[in-house]
Amino acid sequence: MDIQAQRGRWAVAAMFFVNGVIMGAWAPQIPLLLPRHDITEATLGLMILLIGIGAVGAMLFAGKLIAAHGSRRMAILFAALAVPVLPFVVLAPNLWILAPFMVLFGATLGCMDVSMNANAVEVERRLGRAIMSASHGFWSVGGFAGGAIGGLAIARFGPQAQAIGVAVLALAVLASAAPFLIADAAAPAPAAGAAPKTVLLPRVPALYILGSLALFTMIAEGGVLDWAALYLIRTMETGLDRAGLAFGFFSGTMAIMRFLGDRVRDRFGAVRTLRVSGVIAAAGIMAAAVAPTDTIAIAGFAFAGLGVANMVPILFSAAGNVPGMGPGAGIATVTMMGYSGILLAPTGIGYAALTIGYRPTYAILAVLLLVVASQAGRAVAADRVTSRPVTQAKAD
Repeated sequence: MDIQAQRGRWAVAAMFFVNGVIMGAWAPQIPLLLPRHDITEATLGLMILLIGIGAVGAMLFAGKLIAAHGSRRMAILFAALAVPVLPFVVLAPNLWILAPFMVLFGATLGCMDVSMNANAVEVERRLGRAIMSASHGFWSVGGFAGGAIGGLAIARFGPQAQAIGVAVLALAVLASAAPFLIADAAAPAPAAGAAPKTVLLPRVPALYILGSLALFTMIAEGGVLDWAALYLIRTMETGLDRAGLAFGFFSGTMAIMRFLGDRVRDRFGAVRTLRVSGVIAAAGIMAAAVAPTDTIAIAGFAFAGLGVANMVPILFSAAGNVPGMGPGAGIATVTMMGYSGILLAPTGIGYAALTIGYRPTYAILAVLLLVVASQAGRAVAADRVTSRPVTQAKAD
């Protein structure tokens, strides 16, 4: 048994947890920006958009940085940079200072996301088995803890104390995990006469196909996150107490399945798991779209969570194992495209719902998930985890 890789597996899980805690703790802080800065919902929307712009923009450069310095070093660096940003955002005295901190918030967390996913690919190679889904499961646990406990902390101690407390907790976990993150395997020597080169946008069509599949998956995920509650309220006249159950059950089943997903993937293979997951997710979304009652719709969203759970982790793992590419560059490209779906989902789905209605809109999201299922063979690189020899680790 590779003890170092086993420790690295739990260390990278801790990184996912930290990222999730920070994002979860941020969620209950969002409404407080309105009275603090005396702004409207429209201005708040622009501020939040800056987080996405910072994340997607920074991800362009993450691949080059990881290729040059290794995922271990970059994950530690960006995590350390991300830890104090939440207090900076909360303590910002005006919009002129808040705006750049919002961009920095997205940039540091986004690059940390790419780096820790790339490191998870290295762990998979060393262990010869999947760990990506469970790693994303730890992100879900962190998000839940950050949101639930963070909300209580705001109510009891205030927003500033909550933000500083989260930063201290994240720093403690980071300090404990960082020494055990594994270093990247040494890259193979380039062919004679060829100079190693990492570009911002790799000319590898397979990456953009995987990125498009991640985009479709994350648009559907964002559709449940942002609009499921409103869909139940507007279409079925559901009360607020039940409307929140749609995303709640979706998130719950997704988190549970992520902790089971690696065993499923190891047994049946990444391609078959992605195909079946896509069909399950599409069936759940479609059931919610045609549901005659809110109970059936909530059950449909919960069923969809079982399918969506392992789709993005498999696509990220495939991106990190595309032949001829380092894991950082591959994951950076696919992550950037995928997370664009989270940015597009609120506006695009809202416009579609207003134009054609919620039910047809969710039906379209189900079709997108079927497209992902039909192209599951594109993720065959994720099945190469056990076929790559591990070379000497690159010195950090």
